[in-house]
Amino acid sequence: MDSKGNKGRNKLAELVRSNRRLTFGEQLRMIVSLSIPAILAQLSSIIMQYIDASMVGRLGADAAASIGLVSTSTWLFGGICAATATGFSVQVAHLIGGGGIQEAKSVLRQALVASLCFSAAIAAVAVSISGPLPIWLGGNEAITEGASSYFRIFGLFLPALMMNFLGGSMLRCSGNMVVPGMLNVLMCILDVLFNMALIFPTREVTALGMQFTLPGAGMGVEGAALGTALAELVTMTLMLSILCFRDGDLRLHGFKGSFMPTRACLKKAVRIGLPMGVEHFILCAAQILTTVIVAPLGTFAIAANAFAITAESLCYMPGYGIGDAATTLIGQSLGAGRKDLTRSFSTITVGMGMVIMTVMGAIMYFGAPVMMEIMTPERQIIDLGVMALRTEAFAEPMFAASIVAYGVFVGAGDTLVPCAMNLFSMWAVRLTLAALLAPSMGLHGVWIAMCIELCFRGLIFLIRLRSDRWMNSKNVTKLSDD
Repeated sequence: MDSKGNKGRNKLAELVRSNRRLTFGEQLRMIVSLSIPAILAQLSSIIMQYIDASMVGRLGADAAASIGLVSTSTWLFGGICAATATGFSVQVAHLIGGGGIQEAKSVLRQALVASLCFSAAIAAVAVSISGPLPIWLGGNEAITEGASSYFRIFGLFLPALMMNFLGGSMLRCSGNMVVPGMLNVLMCILDVLFNMALIFPTREVTALGMQFTLPGAGMGVEGAALGTALAELVTMTLMLSILCFRDGDLRLHGFKGSFMPTRACLKKAVRIGLPMGVEHFILCAAQILTTVIVAPLGTFAIAANAFAITAESLCYMPGYGIGDAATTLIGQSLGAGRKDLTRSFSTITVGMGMVIMTVMGAIMYFGAPVMMEIMTPERQIIDLGVMALRTEAFAEPMFAASIVAYGVFVGAGDTLVPCAMNLFSMWAVRLTLAALLAPSMGLHGVWIAMCIELCFRGLIFLIRLRSDRWMNSKNVTKLSDD
């Protein structure tokens, strides 16, 4: 299977580097072949969030709200890790597209050391703020203790999350979408098993007419955090093992060569990743402020908001999967100097994402009650969540445009302007409208603001995509750069 995967990735690189004009059918097959594993990886990640939400939801509204309160903060730290990984993996995509396999391996070696050191530093920050964080976010006494414990465990395992992101993004940018997808499915399965063992106490279970005792640690919210962290740790170990010892393009033979990060590599990683990291920081700060806006609406609103966000993620995960494929294809095409192919791939991937997420939006609109009932038995939370999902369904086509176009820009190393666009859209449109509408319309007003903002964001991303200026980014890594 590894040999077959290597041949497929080599064929991809060869087609991109050739001067032959690729037909629409060939381009579409390449996009689909990369998108399907990436979508499966996104799906498994979303299912894992569903599992956490549904299991914790069975513990009551307070437990659900305690996780919902700090969810935007976990996204903040996770997004910083993802941006760091992207700063290195995009360089690898450019170098592979240009035929520089050894240079790509050099970037990988440097990325391993730099990422591990950086993740240890932000883990220390996360753990240090875990105590006061729920109070800063406006949580009441019933949920602050659980929220603090959840975030502390999350922070302790940030290095595992960082290295998991790095391994997966390196494999994807080399054209290997299958392994990250399979390992993310495995992580989902492990999350179920660990959560079942850690969240609930020892209990009697009846199945197929038989009754038996199912052991459990009864850790509640802390068990949800630890179960997810352990699943990430196992997946990270397998991901890095395959990347460093088995992957054909990036396998490190005997770990020969320097692991010391060079100034040139770090500078390029910062130029690509820093705008994404700053953007994610400010975006999540905006999402945290949204949580502060929602918090006074009560425990049910906090839980419904968190559950609706998790439920909606099933709708937009195809967009992120196609966006991952676009990053690989755009990165390798520009690395090979094929601007014609770059432009064509960008158009097809964005169009495909918009069509698929339009369909998913319709499914979410009609399936909203079932999606919420899976996660909680509380009728008030279900009703609020259904209202939120049906409001958001109308924004999905334009949300797709922004997601996939962003993946295109990242593949080109063009991150600064798109990041600024995201920030303006979130702060000037969403937060302003949410602050105005929430006092009179409650949670409905917050989600109306979100719907309007996502449509605006998609529009400005389509305008930039049409301009072609993103293809002239100075951050395209070439062999002479290393």
